[in-house]
Amino acid sequence: QVQVIESGGGLVQAGASLRLSCTASGRTLSLYAVGWFRQAPGAEREFVAAINWNGSSTYYADSVKGRFTISRDNAKNTVDLLLNNLKPDDTAVYYCAADNRPYLSGTYRYYSESDTYNYWGQGTQVTVSS
Repeated sequence: QVQVIESGGGLVQAGASLRLSCTASGRTLSLYAVGWFRQAPGAEREFVAAINWNGSSTYYADSVKGRFTISRDNAKNTVDLLLNNLKPDDTAVYYCAADNRPYLSGTYRYYSESDTYNYWGQGTQVTVSS
């Protein structure tokens, strides 16, 4: 059974930074693309960032471009999302999701669609106070 696990959320002030981490049990993440999504209260889930299987390509939503950085360490089976210069609008539950097709490098459209991903974590709360 594959389980995706996020960690690293918390309560911070505007302008602060957080690092979210994603790992998986039951299988390695190293062959698969991984995406981060978020969902604010009363809003739909939205794409944040994604990284292809070997880290050679990254994709970001316009709202986080230049502030968030996605990276992966396949040796450690982790994908991190560094959140810099946080704003109150970044407050949401952040979800990590993994694709099920190995060695795939797709497009922004492919990685920004939640249907692309087969495995989802339970989410980690990020709260940014003003």
